[in-house]
Amino acid sequence: MKIETADRLTHIPPYLFAEIDRKKREVAARGIEILDFGVGDPDLPTPAFIVEALKEGFSLSNYHQYPSYSGSGDFKKAVSSWIQKRFDVSVDAETEVLALIGSKEGIGHFPLAIINPGEKVLYTSPGYPVYKVATAFAGGLPEEVPLKLEHDFLPQIEKLSTDAKLFFFNYPNNPTSASCTLSFFKEIVAWAKKTNTILCHDAAYSELYFEKPSPSILEVPGAKDIAIEFHSLSKTFNMTGWRIGFAIGNAKLISALGKIKTNVDSGQFLPIQHAAICALKEGWQFSKQQRTLFQERKDLLVSGLEQKNLTVFPCKATFYVWVQCPKTFSSISFSNHLLENLGIVTTPGVGFGEAGEGYIRFSCTNSTENIQKALQRLKDLKV
Repeated sequence: MKIETADRLTHIPPYLFAEIDRKKREVAARGIEILDFGVGDPDLPTPAFIVEALKEGFSLSNYHQYPSYSGSGDFKKAVSSWIQKRFDVSVDAETEVLALIGSKEGIGHFPLAIINPGEKVLYTSPGYPVYKVATAFAGGLPEEVPLKLEHDFLPQIEKLSTDAKLFFFNYPNNPTSASCTLSFFKEIVAWAKKTNTILCHDAAYSELYFEKPSPSILEVPGAKDIAIEFHSLSKTFNMTGWRIGFAIGNAKLISALGKIKTNVDSGQFLPIQHAAICALKEGWQFSKQQRTLFQERKDLLVSGLEQKNLTVFPCKATFYVWVQCPKTFSSISFSNHLLENLGIVTTPGVGFGEAGEGYIRFSCTNSTENIQKALQRLKDLKV
């Protein structure tokens, strides 16, 4: 029998990172210690107070049963309270909050709830690859919105297509580390209302800021009319493997996404929601400590890279460092050069979209000791 897979799988780009993993094994086999700055996965453990809350959750009598599809009432109330305290924004816990099995899951399913085949969806590039793939899986037509250095990696609103149904974007930004202001959100909300475009803001890095606190798009008056915002506990509380996040915003958009979820999953495990409640209520000081730690790491890495005359985008948020490749290299060839010759793993910018060509991304989810080792090796960099 000849087995043929679905045509939609052709929309998935080649897995660049599989080739990086292969090269990592080759370099390690030569006896070189691998220093991995490729994946945005915090290296430190989830804080003990959250782990203890998880253990407590196992002892609660009803936590072995199916959870609510939309999230437990207590979790959604904790989200509502956290949003109020953090952004001074009021969201109704029942109708404007939805629990997610990680923000990736929600973003990946959202086009299924909104997009009909043939409808256009805008997405920023370089950006999170899920925006484009999820759009294609839903039968939508993805259109790249290039982010450029000369515009501080912000989209030029006046150049956006006016016939799209949905626009995916993300600030603080992965992979560029760019931030935006509330003024930008006001402009994009006004544009969206004028063009009747739904806004999908990915705020996974909202708590990794190093100057002014990052805003929420829902701080803009009237944004709830056309916007949904996705949040994650992964990077804020070192909980990437726990798979817990939430969506907030327009009640109709929240409900539509919820309808998809009732048919494809059964909600997040209740003890994890119990631990997430603890994180949201008690994690304010930990978040502050995280920012201090990652700023120290980024400052160290950026200083060392600049000493090698590499151009680094000013880092105001996230734990990423966005670096221009020397003119003689593509993003893939420069990333390969660092790996094969120095044992340093980075991510080629083109892996985040065509507009990421000419850059590589370092992730500071690595110890200060390993950053210092990498900088020592970079002294031998030949470009």
